[in-house]
Amino acid sequence: MRIGFALPQFHHQAFEVAHVSDFARETERAGAASLWVGDRNLAAVEPRVGYGGQGNTIPPELNPAADPFVLLGVAAAATERVQLGSHVLIAPLYPAVQLARALTTIDLISGGRLLPGFGIGWSPEEYEAAGRDFTRRGTLLDELLDALRTVWTEDPAEYSGALLSVPRHHAPLKPARRPHPPVYLGALSEPALRRVARRADGWLPLCVVPDYLDIPGLVAQRASLDRWAREAGRDPGEIDTVLRVNVSKGAGVQRVVDAIRSVHDRTGIDHFMVDTMYEVDSVEQSFAYARELLSLLRFE
Repeated sequence: MRIGFALPQFHHQAFEVAHVSDFARETERAGAASLWVGDRNLAAVEPRVGYGGQGNTIPPELNPAADPFVLLGVAAAATERVQLGSHVLIAPLYPAVQLARALTTIDLISGGRLLPGFGIGWSPEEYEAAGRDFTRRGTLLDELLDALRTVWTEDPAEYSGALLSVPRHHAPLKPARRPHPPVYLGALSEPALRRVARRADGWLPLCVVPDYLDIPGLVAQRASLDRWAREAGRDPGEIDTVLRVNVSKGAGVQRVVDAIRSVHDRTGIDHFMVDTMYEVDSVEQSFAYARELLSLLRFE
């Protein structure tokens, strides 16, 4: 199994971002396989849609949020081996050229270790702040993926869609990974899973330990994804999976270890990213948690 961890980014740890390079370096030395960021451009005071698209509240832990691109760049410079991913960036909020440039830069700094993961988010206020149409976020993501691929692989590059356009421009700077970094997509709904099946290199599901660990649901979603991939003429085996494990307050390390082992045994998923934002308060505690979890899973 490969075990990764969320970089210090949210809640109390957002105020300790000066220690991100130390966290990244020491977690890599402890045996981590990957390091990850999430994305929260803002947490509305009176949200029309709540966390994860449910209700009308957002956990206060998400109120302070450090910039994901800066954190990935810092981690890229501080490490040599770990993969660096986003689980997930709310891609439609960003202009295509700027998103391509930021991710290209991170991939070059890391020597081709970037795993960009995208999603459409659930917050209307974030789209409002970015000047984007929340109701068309699925189409925005599809066009953004097309635009990214063009900018990453062509020079000169241009793109014209119904919602997005990129003028013809010089684009000689390309990612280290060719033809481009593998694109992962977060997906729970049928339309989103079908998008993964059609065009993604990887799928980014999630669970919460111990509150929401639906292993039969993961198995069923993966079976549907595989079926739709075959219908699209793709080999399902070429679509990777990285499961995000959000740790609830008070869950404890052993319960998370047991959950990871159970998911691995029953689904075959072998890459996990663990987010302790709700469980620990400081970067030091986050690293101690990561080291203990890796030790219990017998990583060196």
